Amino acid sequence: MKRLNTSEIPANNPKEIIRVSISEAARLFGVTSQTVRRAIAAEEITYIIVGGRYKINFESLVKWSQTKTSVRNKLANKGIGQYISKWRISNPLYSPNPKIIEHKKSTTAEHK
Repeated sequence: MKRLNTSEIPANNPKEIIRVSISEAARLFGVTSQTVRRAIAAEEITYIIVGGRYKINFESLVKWSQTKTSVRNKLANKGIGQYISKWRISNPLYSPNPKIIEHKKSTTAEHK
């Protein structure tokens, strides 16, 4: 199993590491807890153990989800991805779908 060695992380690292439990990871990515546990066993994601519980590095979860087609599809359909189309993000830098922004621009221009 691949444990995240905390000594590898510089103390002055400004990037905050987000960690989630196995059940949180499963809900967010639309997979079962068993799928997340298999990824841990296969050393596909990094984690630490806190109080006897796995805390998974969120960044490694995202990378893992993008390398596995089935996980990527479940993320979009059953996980947090199912809500993205409902988000109203007007800044194109942060928009999950640039076509939405273009559509909004064209419809606003028509109304003027």
